[in-house]
Amino acid sequence: MSLPVSGELLAGRYELGATLGVGGMAEVRRGWDTLLRRPVAIKLFHPSEDVDANRRIDNEARTLAQLSHPGLVSVYDAGDNGQTAFVVLRLVEGRTLRVRIADGPLSVAEVRSLGAQLADALAYVHERDVVHRDVKPSNILLDVAGTPYLADFGLAHMAGSTRFTRTDQVVGTAAYLSPEQVRGGDIGPATDVYSLGLVLLECLTGRREYQGGDIEAAVARLHRPPTVPDDLPADLVRLLSLMTSLSTRRRPTAEDCARVLRTGELPAFSDDDDDEPTLVAAARPRREWPKKPLAASAAGLLGAFGITWALLPGPTPATSAPVEPTQSVVQDAAGQGTTAQQETAQEATAREAAAQEAAAQDGTARGTASSPEGGNQAVKGADKPVVEQPQPAGPGVQPDPAPAKDDKGGAKAPGKAAKGKP
Repeated sequence: MSLPVSGELLAGRYELGATLGVGGMAEVRRGWDTLLRRPVAIKLFHPSEDVDANRRIDNEARTLAQLSHPGLVSVYDAGDNGQTAFVVLRLVEGRTLRVRIADGPLSVAEVRSLGAQLADALAYVHERDVVHRDVKPSNILLDVAGTPYLADFGLAHMAGSTRFTRTDQVVGTAAYLSPEQVRGGDIGPATDVYSLGLVLLECLTGRREYQGGDIEAAVARLHRPPTVPDDLPADLVRLLSLMTSLSTRRRPTAEDCARVLRTGELPAFSDDDDDEPTLVAAARPRREWPKKPLAASAAGLLGAFGITWALLPGPTPATSAPVEPTQSVVQDAAGQGTTAQQETAQEATAREAAAQEAAAQDGTARGTASSPEGGNQAVKGADKPVVEQPQPAGPGVQPDPAPAKDDKGGAKAPGKAAKGKP
């Protein structure tokens, strides 16, 4: 069964004119309303025995009849003349966005204005629990002033209504499908936001992001995100990246999109997957390392280093205290400090007596500081070199030239002479 021809009067009222566009389910003709004396667009649906197709026709007419927004194509009438179903719509004089993109990319300013108006229309639709499901350049009409209108609600879905498609059937245009549409998941407002993001990206680049056959184009978005040019304004790069995110929770609402496109300011939303929407990048969680194992490892390394250092010969460790040239301090594996050159008890006693006599002859009364045991001593440690205790003294007091023996016969390390305050 063929569609009515031009010049024919449809439903006794609408005169058919030239063809404006042809789609898979219908074609659009220019028309004239002989009753109200105004130009109209008449959408004629191809005759079909498919029950779901007929339901979609009724769905589009009923959905559009409930919506009234400056950014939507208004519906005037709907019916069936016994041969074909039709919907009478407002006639938008101009062209589709698809034809406009074919002339070359749009400027950033044009995309901001166009996108904000389309986002406004989608926000209005979403508030009424309607999802378009087929946002694409050929479904966006531009009048002679460049004002966009969202058209073709044949695939629109109302939340809570019966679905006309099987769970294994993909509805929409492959190049602009959202990831959830490709997977056969739940459809919601975020679906339209994703498709709008691809449309705006195409306006800026002048080419489709996902090209190839239907299957290739549909599956491609599951393997890579869209490529957003980095020479765009930062807010636009961020917005388009979020609009086309794989995660529906990360996508902003249509209302947020309109606001960002107009102001260039991104709302400070959290980017956690539990928050919706989100416009702030997620911070990587800091890995907490167990402290006890790390402490044990550090102690083990220090112990091993101490043993190795003790077994290998080497130069005298640098300290702040003076060390006699003939006396090299080393550390054995047990951490016990010893002297390489042993002195007799008599020599040590003689040195101490000489030092005390020199101190007594000094006219200025100044004292020397020593360890609590009465003399400078080597500090014992299992994992660090010997550290010698400082010995402050007056200006006339000479440092102890040699260590005294301890109770075990070992030599005590020499001390450091320090200047005392008068």
